[in-house]
Amino acid sequence: MSVSVDVRDVSKRFRLVHDKYNSLKERVIHAGRIPHEDFWALRDISLQVNEGETVGLLGHNGSGKSTLLKCIAGILQPTRGEIAVRGRVASMLELGAGFSDELSGRANIFLNASLMGMPKREIESKIDDIIEFAEIGPFIDNQVRFYSSRSETRLGFAVAVNMDPHILLVDEVLAVGDENFQRKCIDKIRSFQKEGRTIVFVSHAPDLVRSICDRAYVLDHGKIVGHGSVQDAISILRDFQMAGSSLVNDPNDPLHAKAPVKLSTHHNSAEKRVLISNLEIQGESTGASAPIQSGDSATLRVGYEVVNYVPVEVILGIEILDAKGETVYRGDTATLEMPPLELSAKGNVLVRLSALPLGEGVYSIAVSLIDRHGGTLLDWKSMDNSVKVLCPQKSSGVLALNFSTFVEQEM
Repeated sequence: MSVSVDVRDVSKRFRLVHDKYNSLKERVIHAGRIPHEDFWALRDISLQVNEGETVGLLGHNGSGKSTLLKCIAGILQPTRGEIAVRGRVASMLELGAGFSDELSGRANIFLNASLMGMPKREIESKIDDIIEFAEIGPFIDNQVRFYSSRSETRLGFAVAVNMDPHILLVDEVLAVGDENFQRKCIDKIRSFQKEGRTIVFVSHAPDLVRSICDRAYVLDHGKIVGHGSVQDAISILRDFQMAGSSLVNDPNDPLHAKAPVKLSTHHNSAEKRVLISNLEIQGESTGASAPIQSGDSATLRVGYEVVNYVPVEVILGIEILDAKGETVYRGDTATLEMPPLELSAKGNVLVRLSALPLGEGVYSIAVSLIDRHGGTLLDWKSMDNSVKVLCPQKSSGVLALNFSTFVEQEM
């Protein structure tokens, strides 16, 4: 099998300029030197994409995914290393880049497609397909400055997918348009896969990468930290999310590395009558720090301390959030018509979570204690991005559902 994209030891450096000398006097005094700081967006990246493969790139914001795609597309030149690309490349990086606001949509199709290397005769043969795909309709001959940003992006996407590329570079562009247009974009990519096109795909949505890609690489701070099957790559990504990897906390940099903080500092009211001292979750068949299998039961252990040892009746609330911070579940003992908890001295509240039907991902769990009399928030604590759930299913989404089917045939 031939290699379509070959990236060998590629590094990319940007210079961050802090002060600029504008006057002649300043330039003479400083001998023309402008103070700057080197920022390495990519460091020693090596990867290969075979012909007909769909390979995903995963990582947090600033990990170098988009910079790598721009280097593959030829928009940026690497500081070190080599990139070999075999075949015509269509890049869906910044769709609509190069459009002129003063030209019509039709004129911009010719302009944009020409910049991508498509001959005029080929553009003319495909312009009706491009207009139909973009869903611009009667507005195609209006100036682009009257288009919405989404309409302009749809037009850029339509040009890119109709230029008959051998290699398609996709960077977070499947969020354009409404749900029907997104589905059409994904269908177009799937048709490219059936035709044996090579695709390099960047997305922050692991479920989308799982459904589209054959395998994936994980980037962190400009380095490849893991690769393999999509499932393995997503697991590696989850581990880095749980470790709190970010631009200000590089685990590979001893000067900036710090131990990951999984428990947030607790927040409590002025009364401070009850404190949550500890919070941990343990799967039915795993340890406290091990991933939880989807569908397994789990026990949430809430350590508490009652100040002055005066018994307090409390309502316990639980909230589960996904990696995007969206609420998956929120409830409390009062809403579920459970009796209040009477707490005294020190101890633990054990919460049995039966058969968690969560899809694979990293979740946060927050627990709150509320005074039954008056509804005052006594204390709360959260485990931020610290609960990793593994799911053997190949389905996607927040929920992992088991279902069966049968055919009811009418005679």
